[in-house]
Amino acid sequence: MEYGFTTAAYVVAAVLFILSLGGLSGQESAKRAVWYGIVGMGLAVLATLYGPGAGNWLVSAVMIAIGGGIGWVVAQRVQMTEMPQLVAAMHSLVGLAAVFIGFNAEIEMWRIASTLTEAGVAFCDPAVNAVACAVQAGHTELFKEFTGFALKIAEKTGAEIAVLKIEVFLGVFIGAVTFTGSVVAYGKLAGKVDGKAKKLPGGHMLNAGAALGSLILLVLYFNGAGSWTLILMTLLALFIGYHLIMGIGGADMPVVVSMLNSYSGWAAAAIGFSLSNDLLIVVGALVGSSGAILSYIMCKAMNRSFVSVILGGFGGTTGPQMEVVGEQIAIDGDGVANALNDADSVIIIPGYGMAVAQAQQSVSELTRKLRAAGKTVRFAIHPVAGRLPGHMNVLLAEAKVPYDIVLEMDEINEDFPNTDVAIVIGSNDIVNPAAQEDPNSPIAGMPVLEVWKAKQVFVSKRGQGTGYSGIENPLFYKENTRMFYGDAKKSIDSILPLIK
Repeated sequence: MEYGFTTAAYVVAAVLFILSLGGLSGQESAKRAVWYGIVGMGLAVLATLYGPGAGNWLVSAVMIAIGGGIGWVVAQRVQMTEMPQLVAAMHSLVGLAAVFIGFNAEIEMWRIASTLTEAGVAFCDPAVNAVACAVQAGHTELFKEFTGFALKIAEKTGAEIAVLKIEVFLGVFIGAVTFTGSVVAYGKLAGKVDGKAKKLPGGHMLNAGAALGSLILLVLYFNGAGSWTLILMTLLALFIGYHLIMGIGGADMPVVVSMLNSYSGWAAAAIGFSLSNDLLIVVGALVGSSGAILSYIMCKAMNRSFVSVILGGFGGTTGPQMEVVGEQIAIDGDGVANALNDADSVIIIPGYGMAVAQAQQSVSELTRKLRAAGKTVRFAIHPVAGRLPGHMNVLLAEAKVPYDIVLEMDEINEDFPNTDVAIVIGSNDIVNPAAQEDPNSPIAGMPVLEVWKAKQVFVSKRGQGTGYSGIENPLFYKENTRMFYGDAKKSIDSILPLIK
């Protein structure tokens, strides 16, 4: 009965997770997709607690209550602008869980071997599991106190234990890389760690050396060298995760978050094999593959090599950057409002600055008033706008901006030359012409929104700084660009009464 219910529940949960991922690809179906995921996860937790080998109900209940309570508090307190670092933090927990589960499996394998040794059983046929081996040696109740995960390992044959060792090693390795990598990504996104790309002397050779050392330790571990190999590999993997992400510039953090999402999925899948949990394998594979696909799409949008993302160390300069000539010319709210009143077509380009100022509702109201006046208003969304994939889409959907006027870069980029006014709200790298004009720019070759081709460009920006990535933007100095300085929400609110 327990096996039947667990299997059926896992199948239903897996289907719900697949429907959830599919639904998240469209704004109209995203809310329904989130509920699919919530129900699927609830069902998965229930089935796991009720399934074979489950126990320690009090401990499980306390852990669920603590985890649920923390999750509720975090969900209530975290602002939308802090979602990228929250996602990075969640990835670190997945990686850490994979490390703990892997070491738990290693401890249980050591305990089983010690139990056999203390009972005087010096050799077991690889085709026979530990329990059967003890019975053959006359110790029929040697493993009677073993339950749950420990008993499951004791019932594995020698060949299955060999496979388990590989699963444990890979799970711990990927988990450790994900943990430290996600912690560093969180620090960079939260501004607690310098966003510039930094490497230790030796750069990629250090990473390669650590990876090669881990491979050698895998061979030693597989051949019974002992737990020290697993511990040493964990330290090397923790270093790799740290050094990889430290070597990536702040402008590329959206890709990093997506890549770490993929890492956490593969770590979960590897541990799913160790735990013989089919649903964990399926979910880990879904998360890992979807994260990898999204990373690939984002790399194309940023003209980055997928391999360079995995290896780390992109987002730096290759030579002296082109000198920016001119000055930034400011404009007040009246000037912006007059231009909008005279315009027939307007394109709005939102960025992280809009999220920080929480200006999405004001932008939505501006859109409503402009459209009511008979003007064509559309939004241009770059694939890596903000610090998380889909960041701007979520904010605009929250502000009730119609889905049909929110367009991707490829759909709208050719329309800028025929646009009267382009309004950039808190964006920098995604509208930076240096990507096309300066081969030494850190973002050289990155596809960008060509806003400078519009008749007039207004940039809503707090000040004259270079922003999060630290890259100078020649757009701000062009003849058809005017800088609308100030908090984005206050700036937009100031022109709303002036729109006729």
